[in-house]
Amino acid sequence: MPELPEVETTRERIRPALVGRRIESVCTTAASYFFVTPPARLRRRLVGRTALDLTRSGKYLVATLDDASRLVLHLGMTGQLFAEGAASVRLLSAAARASLRPDEPRTFAPDVHTHLRIAFDDGGPAVLFRDVRKFGKVLLLAPGEKTPRLDRLGIDALHATGADLFAAARRRRVPIKTLLLDQSVIAGVGNIYADEALFLAGLRPTRSVQRVTHRECDDLASALQQVLRRSIETGGSSISDFVAPDGRDGRYQDERHVYAREGEPCRRCRSRIRRIVVGQRSAHYCPRCQT
Repeated sequence: MPELPEVETTRERIRPALVGRRIESVCTTAASYFFVTPPARLRRRLVGRTALDLTRSGKYLVATLDDASRLVLHLGMTGQLFAEGAASVRLLSAAARASLRPDEPRTFAPDVHTHLRIAFDDGGPAVLFRDVRKFGKVLLLAPGEKTPRLDRLGIDALHATGADLFAAARRRRVPIKTLLLDQSVIAGVGNIYADEALFLAGLRPTRSVQRVTHRECDDLASALQQVLRRSIETGGSSISDFVAPDGRDGRYQDERHVYAREGEPCRRCRSRIRRIVVGQRSAHYCPRCQT
């Protein structure tokens, strides 16, 4: 699932293709759980609007329009937001990838999984939202309208401090990894960066938050900032479906210490990385470097 770095990378690179352009037409697939706002209403209310800004709130993208309404986009597990003309094998179906010749163009053409297409009156590239599993979300908020999807989010992970973590830990009795994944506490962190931050901080994902000291919370917050910012610098992690709006893969997956490296040697101590389940989510850690 795209986490904060992937969403921030998407925000940075899709912004020029969206902000400041007047919407001429909106094409959608049929109504489904992908659309929190019904497709017919999106098509009716978005035409003629211009996005003035594009911000990120946790894992959500929020486009502020010229009538003060807000278009909220969530990539879900397999969502891909990109500009027309992007070329990547990750934008193709598994069948199309398998039959692709080495010299065959990889430019994307809208398919049945392309649920939203926004075209503009300048004739430039449209913006497309594709999602194979339809766990992504599209929501249009009227001026002044609120939604619990945004209101319930905790502090953004890029701004979380050790004091924030320590205060949240005092109110709970859960493993430290479970705390990091709680979007009402810290917004934007998922499996990848929780595992990586815990490794850098030397904390096992199963450690009870009640046993994490104030100093360890400071170390964990610092580690979290380090892995998130480094991932943004490298364009996020393209482990499965994620591709940036310009068709480029992220590179952070090449720098992972523990996530999805079960059985491989730790890059610090050479112990074998272990995988366990914490709160119904996978967790990876080094048994020697993390206590």
